[in-house]
Amino acid sequence: MNRYPAPEIKDLPEDIRTKILEVQDKAGFVPNVFLTLARRPAEWRAFFAYHDALMLREDSGLTKGEREMIVTTTSAANHCLYCVVAHGAILRIYEKKPLVADQVATNYRKADISPRQRAMLDFAMKVCLHSHEIEDTDFAPLHEHGFNDEDIWDIAAITAFFGLSNRIASFSNMMPNPEFYVMGRIPKDKKA
Repeated sequence: MNRYPAPEIKDLPEDIRTKILEVQDKAGFVPNVFLTLARRPAEWRAFFAYHDALMLREDSGLTKGEREMIVTTTSAANHCLYCVVAHGAILRIYEKKPLVADQVATNYRKADISPRQRAMLDFAMKVCLHSHEIEDTDFAPLHEHGFNDEDIWDIAAITAFFGLSNRIASFSNMMPNPEFYVMGRIPKDKKA
């Protein structure tokens, strides 16, 4: 499992412990990223502050599902098992499509997504793999699909932030919680 032992929840600073217990109450489990990063409280606070600023903001032109789509797609390009599985689960829930996470992680160009989302992922992948090649002409297809410059910043910032997250998860050997593998795959009313 993880190369770095996770601290005990009871031993964490109160603000971090409180947040982790809130997540546990809501999700029914503690995602491994919360405990893995908690070994360094200052970094945990900075990481989740920026995460929340990007992923939870209400005034973004991106839906929550689109944000998770960016994370899942670019995390696959970065070979990050943790983020593909964890954010793929959240993507399935937000989009209410049990197949979409597997599709965008494998080949977003063949996924059941809108042309707008494909343009978004084309740009995110260029930021992910070739950010030094971004030119003004890369913005035109996004503008044509209704993205404004702040939305484009969001696409790039989410991609960049999760590039950092992918690398931390990979070098630390952070494994996805088993719960993530099944989330959003079977509608709640069809579960046995």
